[in-house]
Amino acid sequence: MSIFVGVDAGGTKTAVVVADGERIIGRAFGPPGSVRAGRALQAASRIASAVRTALTEAKLIEADVLVVGAAGAGREPERGELREGLRTERLAQKVIVTGDLDIALEAAFGQGPGIVLVSGTGSVVVGRTPTGAIHRRGGYGWQMGDEGSGYAIGRAALQAVGKTQDRRGAGTAIAALLMAGPPKRTFEERVRWSNGAEPGEVAGVSEVVGKAAEAGDAVAKWIMDRAADDLTTLATSLLAEFGDLAPVPIALAGGNIEPGRGLRSFLESTLRAVPRLAVSDVVLRPAEGALALARRA
Repeated sequence: MSIFVGVDAGGTKTAVVVADGERIIGRAFGPPGSVRAGRALQAASRIASAVRTALTEAKLIEADVLVVGAAGAGREPERGELREGLRTERLAQKVIVTGDLDIALEAAFGQGPGIVLVSGTGSVVVGRTPTGAIHRRGGYGWQMGDEGSGYAIGRAALQAVGKTQDRRGAGTAIAALLMAGPPKRTFEERVRWSNGAEPGEVAGVSEVVGKAAEAGDAVAKWIMDRAADDLTTLATSLLAEFGDLAPVPIALAGGNIEPGRGLRSFLESTLRAVPRLAVSDVVLRPAEGALALARRA
């Protein structure tokens, strides 16, 4: 019986699922496997480690088909480099690399129409129309885009903490929560950390913002409201592509808007105010979308 592996390689973690036919026989999580320009081989190494852990759980060494959906692999140069790196790892007879949006769409709607809004370390929306055409908005990275992402929230929080320190802005509970950690840091230590932090590390600060917002902190709530508005604007910019279809189903994906995360309730409220959108309550598992693509390969 054929062995299939599906991988969701994101900016905060890599999720792997292994199946023997229709039966899932192995799962694993690993470090971030997203691709940055010129660093696809590093991503391949991290992804391979997580895949081997899942294969070991399933008492296997190699799969027949491996499909990897990776953040940052939406364009061919990055896809090609990651694909070659994974082939040298000898994980499967057939290796397919695609973007994280493809596996999210598959997980949400199969081959049907709809919109997937992703907010993890970065942000992007993708839609498949009833004709099968694919359209996307955003996804330009932390310098040119990523509105409403974990990175955007984290950076806004760090700026708010700086203003609080200088008494240039409203006081916020984010400051005390951030210094308390873990790890516990003084303000000066946090400054040094922030100047060398990777986007995924900055995105981790969004968890603190969520806690502060839940406690009623005005600054944290403002940051969350702005992120929800930015993401909703991304989603509604796709509606014109769907013609007369109404309502248009929309599913949410990404670590920043998982159930229980602070931003999700803000975002759902904003999206439900858009008459043409029908918000899905289904919890997406993009790695299983990658697995479905592997079965069809």
